[in-house]
Amino acid sequence: MRRQILTSTTAIVLLLGAGNAYAGMNEAKAFLDKEIGPLSTLSRADQEKEMQWFIDAAKPFAGMEIKVVSETIATHSYESQVLAPAFSAITGIKVTHDVIQEGDVVEKIQTQMQTGQNLYDGWVNDSDLIGTHWRYQQVRNLSDWMAGEGKDVTDPMLDVDDFIGKSFTTAPDGKLYQLPDQQFANLYWFRYDWFNDEKNKADFKAKYGYDLGVPVNWSAYEDIAAFFTGREIDGKKVFGHMDYGKKDPSLGWRFTDAWLSMAGNGDKGIPNGKPVDEWGIKVDENSRPVGSCVARGGDTNGPASVYAIQKYLDWLKAYAPPEAQGMTFSESGPVPSQGTIAQQIFWYTAFTADMAKPGLPVVNEDGTPKWRVAPSPHGVYWKDGMKLGYQDAGSWTLMKSTPTDRAKAAWLYAQFVTSKTVDVKKSHVGLTFIRDSTIHDKSFTERAPKLGGLIEFYRSPARVQWTPTGTNVPDYPKLAQLWWQNIGDASSGAKSPQEAMDSLCADQEKVLSRLEKSGVQGDIGPKMAEEHDLDYWNKDAVSKGNLAPQLKVENEKDKPITVNYDELVKSWQK
Repeated sequence: MRRQILTSTTAIVLLLGAGNAYAGMNEAKAFLDKEIGPLSTLSRADQEKEMQWFIDAAKPFAGMEIKVVSETIATHSYESQVLAPAFSAITGIKVTHDVIQEGDVVEKIQTQMQTGQNLYDGWVNDSDLIGTHWRYQQVRNLSDWMAGEGKDVTDPMLDVDDFIGKSFTTAPDGKLYQLPDQQFANLYWFRYDWFNDEKNKADFKAKYGYDLGVPVNWSAYEDIAAFFTGREIDGKKVFGHMDYGKKDPSLGWRFTDAWLSMAGNGDKGIPNGKPVDEWGIKVDENSRPVGSCVARGGDTNGPASVYAIQKYLDWLKAYAPPEAQGMTFSESGPVPSQGTIAQQIFWYTAFTADMAKPGLPVVNEDGTPKWRVAPSPHGVYWKDGMKLGYQDAGSWTLMKSTPTDRAKAAWLYAQFVTSKTVDVKKSHVGLTFIRDSTIHDKSFTERAPKLGGLIEFYRSPARVQWTPTGTNVPDYPKLAQLWWQNIGDASSGAKSPQEAMDSLCADQEKVLSRLEKSGVQGDIGPKMAEEHDLDYWNKDAVSKGNLAPQLKVENEKDKPITVNYDELVKSWQK
């Protein structure tokens, strides 16, 4: 992939003339010919119309040099290496698009927020920070920007309603604060070929009394994990589960990326539970955080959360390769592609392209995958109407500390790389869909058989249950770092799941209390609630038609349920 991108970049730079003082439609047509071709939802005439708009809108900024930044994934490498040079050649605005680690992006945007120093003119910043941006008011809200100060540089063909992640980047005030650039979900991954093997099916049915299939709940996932672990397939002992457990910052993403919601933590609500979200943070009727611990009506250390951590630990120890306990996120990622893993409950679709490479043990000779992705199973505390998993949404963010002219130039670039002209081609490179029109493009209908159910999922009604961190989290950078440290103690055995979650919610409440005392977030900042016991807060929630915090379920191993994958896909199409 990387070699192909570099080759394509070189071709475009030579074609467009790197360093050429001229910019305009000739350069745009060359870009459309060589890079976009038929891969766009727009006709060629409309592509040229959109490019002409960019050329005209960019004239006041010709010769300006701007810097933007994003995390390291294939989508952003393509933007940096291919689309940025093309944009520069077409508009005359020179863009340096840095691609760095996700943690570094968060650290740098924190620095710009704290110092006011303009480190970058545009940021592809996770929508997980929507609650932070809304409360601190240090980023331009794009609704007002597009209607006012940025109107002259807002593409009339942008079509904000076409962005599937628009609800993720909209704050409680109804304003859009960020524009999605790439999205990917964490789904259930499984070996479709093994699940359809007649002997495996017969043996599973004989042992468990129900059909081997996509698990709907955690009870079924657990049975399937036990069934495959130690089983010999193609001459190899295989495992029924894959995960990672090293005490490392990446362990935090493993849990803030909606693991608790999959178990049934928090309240009903899409894109996030209200008043209690999937982090267990509760807000009042004015969206002010009032607590994280059960003692204040939160759910971070409630029965559903503790159950979520306990299941994670049990499965990692019993059903994953022994070395998984010492792995980080990046180390564990390639393991399923090596052909000894039957299923993974928590698998990022950003890995789809790498998992579908010809020659891998998990890819057939004709290029079709031996695996599929499907909706994640849910825990015993989960109820209909709750979110079911996480979807990353890296989104363009304009800081108020960025001078207006530089913000306008960066906004032009942000719209260029998310435009309808460009988006289908970009999505074929990164498989990180942001536009509904792109998902339904015929080119993805043709490619779908080689992507293991990814296209079917994104076209399905189930998609809306996968969402990023919501607006209840008032300071994502400060709070997110607490997760890996506390859950790492449970993973290492230093603390029990209950002790770890008690510690986590207490640490979160220290941050909330400091924010309340500082008053820095004004009348939408935290306002801590009085403390009571679980029974009190559960009765209070139920009396108001809510769920969280739920009481402990007596039998956390409910009746296992599976569905046939092919029947599931057919039901979506109906």
